[in-house]
Amino acid sequence: MPTSDVPDVSVVVIVYNDEERLPRAVRSVLDQTLNNLEVIIADDCSTDGTERVARALEAADPRVRYARLEENSGGCSAPRNRGIAIARAPYVMFLDSDDELPRHACKSMLLVAEEAGVDFVTGEVTRLYEASDTTGLWYPHLFAEQRVVAGIAERPEYFFDHLSTNKLYRTGFIRDNGLAFPEGIHYEDQLFSAQAYTLAETFAVVPWSVYTWRLAPESVSISSSRHKIQNVRDRIGVARLIDAWLEERGETGLRAEKDHKFLRHDFRLYLGDLPFRDGDWIAEFAAEVTPYLDEISDETYERLSREERVCLHLLRTGRLEEAAVAARQFGRPQLAPRAVTEVDGVPYWGDVAPADAASRSELDLGEWHLREQALGTGRLRHELTSVSMLGPVLRLEIRTYDPVGLITEDTRASVKLAAHKTPLTVPLTLVPDGDGLYVSKAELDLRKVPVGKVGVATRRHPVIALEQDGARRTDILLARHDQPDFRATLRYHKFGIHHLRVQAEQKGAGRLEVTWQRSGVLKSLEPLGPYARKTKAKVGKVKKILVGNEGKATAYDAVARLPRKRGLAVFEAVEGRGYADNPRYVYEELKRRALPIDVVWAYSGSRDSFPDDVTLVKRGSFAYGRALARATYWVDSHNLPYLYAKPKGTRYLQTWHGQTFKAMGFDVPSLRGASEIEKGRFRAAVGRWDALVCPSAEFERTFVPAFEVQADLIRSGYPRNDVLVRWAEPEQRARAAAAREALDIPAGRKVLLYAPTFRDAARRTGQSIRVDFEALASYLSDEWTVVVRAHPYDRFTVAPELGHFLRDGSAFADVNDLMLASDAVLTDYSSLMFDYANTGRPILLYTDDYEDYKGGERGTYYDLEEIAPGPMLTTTEDLAAAVLDLEGVRERHAQRYARFQEMFCSYETGHASKLVVDAFFEGGTHD
Repeated sequence: MPTSDVPDVSVVVIVYNDEERLPRAVRSVLDQTLNNLEVIIADDCSTDGTERVARALEAADPRVRYARLEENSGGCSAPRNRGIAIARAPYVMFLDSDDELPRHACKSMLLVAEEAGVDFVTGEVTRLYEASDTTGLWYPHLFAEQRVVAGIAERPEYFFDHLSTNKLYRTGFIRDNGLAFPEGIHYEDQLFSAQAYTLAETFAVVPWSVYTWRLAPESVSISSSRHKIQNVRDRIGVARLIDAWLEERGETGLRAEKDHKFLRHDFRLYLGDLPFRDGDWIAEFAAEVTPYLDEISDETYERLSREERVCLHLLRTGRLEEAAVAARQFGRPQLAPRAVTEVDGVPYWGDVAPADAASRSELDLGEWHLREQALGTGRLRHELTSVSMLGPVLRLEIRTYDPVGLITEDTRASVKLAAHKTPLTVPLTLVPDGDGLYVSKAELDLRKVPVGKVGVATRRHPVIALEQDGARRTDILLARHDQPDFRATLRYHKFGIHHLRVQAEQKGAGRLEVTWQRSGVLKSLEPLGPYARKTKAKVGKVKKILVGNEGKATAYDAVARLPRKRGLAVFEAVEGRGYADNPRYVYEELKRRALPIDVVWAYSGSRDSFPDDVTLVKRGSFAYGRALARATYWVDSHNLPYLYAKPKGTRYLQTWHGQTFKAMGFDVPSLRGASEIEKGRFRAAVGRWDALVCPSAEFERTFVPAFEVQADLIRSGYPRNDVLVRWAEPEQRARAAAAREALDIPAGRKVLLYAPTFRDAARRTGQSIRVDFEALASYLSDEWTVVVRAHPYDRFTVAPELGHFLRDGSAFADVNDLMLASDAVLTDYSSLMFDYANTGRPILLYTDDYEDYKGGERGTYYDLEEIAPGPMLTTTEDLAAAVLDLEGVRERHAQRYARFQEMFCSYETGHASKLVVDAFFEGGTHD
């Protein structure tokens, strides 16, 4: 009940013919943590049972008041104005009958309003998509932090916040300024909000959700009627009213900001719809909007993205079909143009040279760096030219646009369609059909798409997959907006009947879409899904016992009692991630000598990096345990799983995978303070080692005691570093050239390898990638390409807009390929710097978080400032300056570099592989 005669907040709930949802909206207000409020139900003369429902709500709670308009106004303005007129509280806000207020909305905004003394408070809006029960936020960057703004001129970006419902207004502010919602027009919120923003002396922003905007799939609103030309006229009309308001108030300086918002938000919605409209509609649309677009300043257009500028220019100059083609980029920004025309080395959109200065400015694609991109990040376009269906077979005819020649004779293509897990893959032959054009055909038998034992109810999109020199990419397949729908009923197994629909997706870029719906028995079983998942979980527990570690340990112990298989060796590198690291080079030395050793390699993910002639076994499988149990030799770089005790008669070579900068083993507080059981497991795992490869005396000083190593020490240097010591030999130069070619490094460009280590507290978050690549590109992109090699415990993806400057080096199992291909390395605290020093090439260190890293939980063995072989950099500017002055870096750090090599490369001779094989496999010794 109210705590005083005057409520603190009046919430005006507008309604028209919404008797079912009105109670939910009103309840969201009555349940607010602010109790002293009133609800004004402003009814726009409903003709259903809304009045009855509203009066019942009024009777049930004295905080509810009902006001009914005498005739329907056809919009939101009149009922809101009625609410303003009768509101009794010093603050007012608005709610639509199909939406809700979060529970603390009124109280939280009221506290801010009273404390800050502002004219209104605005907050975040949660968009709730009822069909999928997912949510999104309304322009979240606007509400990232709490602030008080001294008028819209101080932060004009708030023109984008044109909703009226996410604001708590001071009632006196509205009444004193004669503010009212304009009646008889659509998009009234936009004019009201623009007026409120320009009238407010101060307003506050809060970074929490204050309004829940429910989007029901069946609802038809003004804003969702963009297919109607009248809707376009309404948008232009309210934009002109805002222009007139700004001019009347002498706020013409804000016109550019309002126009920017208009182009980026209001008009952008229509541009995104162009691929789904026919030619007549687009022509009528262009006739309506072009006069207004021509009134907008060139400077405003220059603030837009290149995709937007291209599309708008094509629309304004009558190239309407091309405008619809360009608009598909809004659904998938990295789509290629169908054609590119180069004039004096500058690429322009389309197949004709620009005829005037405006066209040259707006159609200039230079910032896309089209010819500097690798296959993985460059722009391609795959469009369906024909689609048909014969029985279960989907027949596709495809045209591929490759305007800058990313595709070569070595490019392999396929169409993939997945409904469950494993996709159906159909090879695709790209047949040249002119400069930068390819045509292809594919037949997809939809019966062969795996759907699993219980079938699927899903919507999927075929993709085009390309592979070339180890690089891979997948692209969407664009449908024709006017293509017919196809339907089929297919039986996948005895009970696996599904209804299928093939159609053009009517949103985004307009992909080809295939929908599966279960039928028959599978459909009737859908309600049992939750119970089936519970049963599956129980079965999984039993399976875990049988085929998990317990079962594997039992099987391993049994096989380990058998005699060793003479000459059998199990090799594993980087926990099975690939053919790499020290084990690779030991193996290649064994092959060179043709020793009678039968090697089995363990893998954990992709097998692509392994030579075709090696025997592979899946890491962690029963076959893996069987191989370890019978092997005479174990060779690995990371410590084999603790599960496997070393059998009698097996010898274990631990090569390890790097020198020590950060604390290791029992020097790490988390292990030092662990339980005796955990420490015992660690000691037992290390106790399996018979020999340990040492790269330097410093490694012996730090690593050996930290791990309590009792194994023989092979003081050979690292086998993997042999190629780095001997980088100038023809074999290594060829390997470097092959890596550069695989990475699509343009001829004449220099390569900076960026290889940071992971952060213990932020694994797999990407936080170890600390360089601002966008800023760095502004300094270096003319001469340099940066290859990013993220640590296996972290992740990284090249942003498409930086594809001309960055390459992702994660596809290389062996980082040596990247080190050989580089001109310098940028790292931080990674042991890679110790290896790279063998090349003598510049080492740069980006250490903006050094104090945090040094003082972290793990700790370090060295003060990097004392041992660093190159400059420690903390800003993009300093980093760029160092890269552009590598000769100066060499000179200034020559003595430090030499000391670094002496400390950490003392055992490296370029012949470590031979020395290790001598010592471990042929019985020699090396001190």
